[in-house]
Amino acid sequence: MKNVSIIINIVLAVAVAVLYVLHFTSGPKHFHGNGESKTVDSVEFVSGGLAIAWVNMDSLLNNYDMYFDIQKDMEAKGRKMEAELNAKSSAFEKQMIDFQEKVQKGLVTRSQAQTMQQELAEKEQQLYQYRDELRMQFAEEEQVMLRRIHQSIYDYLKEYNKDKGYHIILSSSFGGPLLYGYPGIEVTGEVLDGINIKYIKTKPAQKK
Repeated sequence: MKNVSIIINIVLAVAVAVLYVLHFTSGPKHFHGNGESKTVDSVEFVSGGLAIAWVNMDSLLNNYDMYFDIQKDMEAKGRKMEAELNAKSSAFEKQMIDFQEKVQKGLVTRSQAQTMQQELAEKEQQLYQYRDELRMQFAEEEQVMLRRIHQSIYDYLKEYNKDKGYHIILSSSFGGPLLYGYPGIEVTGEVLDGINIKYIKTKPAQKK
């Protein structure tokens, strides 16, 4: 549970990779670093008749407010689950110590010891089952959160591209298939601003 943040980052690097393709539209636009939009009309922006842009997914996630909020929520849930499991484990250990002391001091009969031992074995099995259930629950919730992040980015890109007219928007992440992207067609800043503004507007509704 203490590695929740690391796990989320690793999974997100794979799960949130965005490949967004639209039908051809005339007059595709592109955002430049100086804040200007320019009609795509050179080989730098067009490949085989397709207008292409790309997003640095690592930078996007590291600065996405929704990602931070979800990460905090998952870390809090992880700590809560860990505390619950530790409490049950401590209680079981005390019962085991108490049982061993009684047996060593001869305070229980052989029959009673066998019964107590069987009960403890069942409790131990229940503890393992509880641990596995917590892990499955956390993993399921984590996947739902990852899909929410992925979907929020995809939904925004659909809106974003209505004006931009790109045919393909690629994602770049460390260790991913896109090894290099021409800086002139990177739109990370625009997309980041857009998804954060949209998230802030919808955040109150999500917290209800």
